Amino acid sequence: MQAELSCFEPSCRARFPITDILYTCPQCGGLLEVAFTGPSPDPAALKKLWRERRLSNAPLDSSGVWRYREMLPFDGQTHHAVTLREGNTALLDAPHAAAYAGLDALRFKHQGFNPTGSFKDNGMTCGATQARRLGLRRVACVSTGNTSASMAAYAAAAGLEAIIFLPHGNISFGKLAQALEYGARTLQVEANFDQILSLVRTLADRLGIYLLNSINPFRIEGQKTIVVEMLDQLDWQVPDWIVLPGGNLGNVSAFGKALRELHAFGLIPRLPRLGVVQAEGASPFYEFVQQGGEFRPQTHPDTLATAIKIGDPVSWPKAALEIRSSRGAVERVTEQEIADAKAIVGQCGIGCEPASAASLAGIKKLRHAGIIQRGEFVVGVLTGNVLKDPDYIYRYHMGQLRTSSGAAIQPTFGNPPEVVPNAPDTIAKRLNAV
Repeated sequence: MQAELSCFEPSCRARFPITDILYTCPQCGGLLEVAFTGPSPDPAALKKLWRERRLSNAPLDSSGVWRYREMLPFDGQTHHAVTLREGNTALLDAPHAAAYAGLDALRFKHQGFNPTGSFKDNGMTCGATQARRLGLRRVACVSTGNTSASMAAYAAAAGLEAIIFLPHGNISFGKLAQALEYGARTLQVEANFDQILSLVRTLADRLGIYLLNSINPFRIEGQKTIVVEMLDQLDWQVPDWIVLPGGNLGNVSAFGKALRELHAFGLIPRLPRLGVVQAEGASPFYEFVQQGGEFRPQTHPDTLATAIKIGDPVSWPKAALEIRSSRGAVERVTEQEIADAKAIVGQCGIGCEPASAASLAGIKKLRHAGIIQRGEFVVGVLTGNVLKDPDYIYRYHMGQLRTSSGAAIQPTFGNPPEVVPNAPDTIAKRLNAV
C-alpha cells in the first residue's frame, strides 16, 4: 500500500507527501497521521506471511515491528530500517493479578521485554528509520525517561546525533543512565515536560533537528505493531478489553488506529474496547472525558509514576477518537493504588515500572465499577521494565515511599529484607517459623 500524511482534523483532512518533515498540519495546526491508499491487502495472505516470517533469521523478519511491515508507511523502502530486534514481547498469563482485580483471567502484554526496556522501541525504530530516509543527521526528544533511552539507542545504531531534553531533577536514574550510556547529548531544562516540548519544537524548526516525540506520526505507526503482534500471538482472537497507562496518549492513539485498520482490512471481526488509566495527579484526559467541554491541560502534573507525569498530552484528540470508536473507558488511580498494583505484578513473577502498574490498578477499578465484567477477556499492557526505577521498589518495600507532598504510601504488600546473625540454628529456626 502507498501512504501519505493526513491532517487528523475532520474539518481539514489536508494531505501531504509522506516525505514532508511535518508534525502538525501547516493549514490548520491539527495533528497528522499516516493514511494508506490503494487496495486493501488479502487478510489471509497477510496472516500466513507474518507467521512464516517468525521462522526467518533475516533482520527485518526477526523484528516484532518490521515483521509486520505491510502495516508501516515505508512503501517498500526498508533498506533505511534501523532495528535492534525490537518487539517480540511476551504475552503472559497472570492469575494472581486476575484474582486481585476480580477477574477470572488476565494477560499482560509486557513491553518491558524490548531492547531498551519499554514500548518506546516499537515507535522509535520507525522514527529513526524515517530520519534516515529523509537524510537527516540530528534527532531530539523531550523525555521523562523511556523515550530518551530509546531514542539514544536507536540514534546510536543509526549513526545519528541524539539530543535529549529532560526536566531537571525529575527522572529515574535508571532511565537517565541509559541515555548517557548510548552517547546522547543530554540537556536538563528547568521546566516541566510540557513546557520543554514547546521549547524543543521551536528549536527543531530553527536548527533542522528531527523531533522524535510521539507528536511524530511515524512513532505512532511503529507503536501500532504492539497490537498487531498481540493479536498474532492470540491467533487473532480479539480480547474484550485492552487496558494501558495514559501519559502523552500516543500509545492509545496507536492502538486504536491499528485496530481500526486491522478491522477495515478484514483481519479482525470486531474492535476490542480500550481502557486508558491515568495517575490521579496527572489526569487531564480523565477529567476531559468525565466532564466534557474544552480540553484543559494540567499545569502542575504530579505522580511518582514519572513515565505518565504529563499534564498536556499532545495526542489527546486522537485518544478521544479511539475511546469513542471502541466504546472504551478512562480511569484514574491514586499513588497508593499504583504502588500496590505494582507489588502484585511483582508477585506474579513479572515485574514492571510504576507507570505500567497503572494498568492493573485501573483494571481493578473498572472491574469493581462494573464496567469490566468478571468473565471478560482482558489484556493489560505493561509499558516498562521492572528495573527502570529500582529506587521506587526499594522504598516501597522498606516503607519509605512518599508522594511529592510527603504523604506516606503504605507497603500493603511490602517484602523488606531481614537482618539475621551469622548463626545456622537461628536462621533455620527463622526459616521454619510459621
